[in-house]
Amino acid sequence: MGDLEKQQRAGEGREENGDDEKESLLESKAVVDFDMLCSSVALRSSHGSWGKLGGRDDEQQGGVLRMWEGELLDCFDDRRIALESACCPCYRFGKNMKLAGFGSCYLQAIVYIVLVLGALVSFIAYTIWRTHYFVYLAVAFTIAVGVYLGFYRTRMRKKFNIKGSDSSLDDCAYHLVCPCCTLCQESRTLEMNNVQNGTWHGRGDTVCIGGFRNESKPLFELRPPSAVSIEPTDENRTKKSTDGS
Repeated sequence: MGDLEKQQRAGEGREENGDDEKESLLESKAVVDFDMLCSSVALRSSHGSWGKLGGRDDEQQGGVLRMWEGELLDCFDDRRIALESACCPCYRFGKNMKLAGFGSCYLQAIVYIVLVLGALVSFIAYTIWRTHYFVYLAVAFTIAVGVYLGFYRTRMRKKFNIKGSDSSLDDCAYHLVCPCCTLCQESRTLEMNNVQNGTWHGRGDTVCIGGFRNESKPLFELRPPSAVSIEPTDENRTKKSTDGS
């Protein structure tokens, strides 16, 4: 009899320990870093399957792979940035360069203005004097704008390890064909990921699962159903009495 009681007590203790472990697991939160999530998506898009973070590919790419915020034509995802890029692209470009740590905002904006004004003045001069020299000059200034902006887009992509086109010519072509949309994409990436003075702080977005504490407010919570007490009513009692009889 004594051995049976000991075995029963040991079994009850194991069940209690198991319940405690389950409660501790449910009370904890599973947090997924947004940068790690983006890096896994970038690895899948490049290799066609889910890559393993921290492996050889990551070491060759310099750590966590990141992605541009939205596609190139998703400029209206942030209307403020779209308005700034369309109405005052020089200010938007200078602000991007300051956030990325590529120099002063005003200096970069002045260089942008000089190149754009050079192209505009050359085209206007050609319409007045009809000299082919001004056409060549205008084309040279236009190409210089695309090369200058594309050069810093390439530097930004390599510095922050952003997954995209690996060709610098593509970066220059984006700024030549659709400069406003390209500026919007770069601006969204820098601002949404809280980039300050060349340091990528990350969005701070976490996907939280579970958690029973009120002070932690996760995005998605797994809560057990509330306990509902079922009390026998008079009708149920009468039915049971009739069935028993």
